[in-house]
Amino acid sequence: MDKSLLLGLPVLLCCFRDLKGEMGPFRAALSHLLPYSLAQIIEMIQCRTCHIQFPRQKCSRGRGLCTAVNEACTTGRIYKNDGTLWLTFRGCLKNCANVNNIRWSVYLVNFRCCRSHDLCNEDI
Repeated sequence: MDKSLLLGLPVLLCCFRDLKGEMGPFRAALSHLLPYSLAQIIEMIQCRTCHIQFPRQKCSRGRGLCTAVNEACTTGRIYKNDGTLWLTFRGCLKNCANVNNIRWSVYLVNFRCCRSHDLCNEDI
């Protein structure tokens, strides 16, 4: 293996992890060279997917996971006019916004978005 690669490895590792807090001066110098961490540039989380899920039933279409890259996990719920839940769907969505009671024909639609942790749209 090339010696220059081996000598550069400790510098590279200090960018990712500072176990004992001894890399403070190096971290400050590197922060000017690398102002954003990789996690800030590429935000990825896993989201639950389900295209069709009726109340009190398991997911009937599109069950699985998606990877939200600079996106959000979403849960959509469609209610009948009388307020009873008719359908739920989950997935990844780029421009997600929390909305309540969007009228769609004789239904009302609610969206919830989250980015807090993997599979966060299972909870909502």
